[in-house]
Amino acid sequence: MARFPTVPTAQNVTRQVLSDHPDLMVVAFRFAAEGAIGALHDHPHVQSTYVESGRFRFTLGDVEQEFGPGDSFVIPSGQTHGCVCLEPGALIDCFTPRRDDFL
Repeated sequence: MARFPTVPTAQNVTRQVLSDHPDLMVVAFRFAAEGAIGALHDHPHVQSTYVESGRFRFTLGDVEQEFGPGDSFVIPSGQTHGCVCLEPGALIDCFTPRRDDFL
């Protein structure tokens, strides 16, 4: 089993690949401070997000919605999305297929 490094992605935000396979990848994003941003972006991968801890305001296409511990949702391929951290915490994201750009 490979051990992947924790890498910074933005101010007060880190990413760590937890496991990967060409068809699936699991990634932890950790937000250390209120106001930390997961910038708006899109990608061809289908993404499932689980809020492990903290509270986040997500933009999903044209909709804004808050999520907290235990919440989960799916982001379709190509949908613009991003978040703002309202309370420090962690998101667990699954991508299919894997995000080769994270390796």
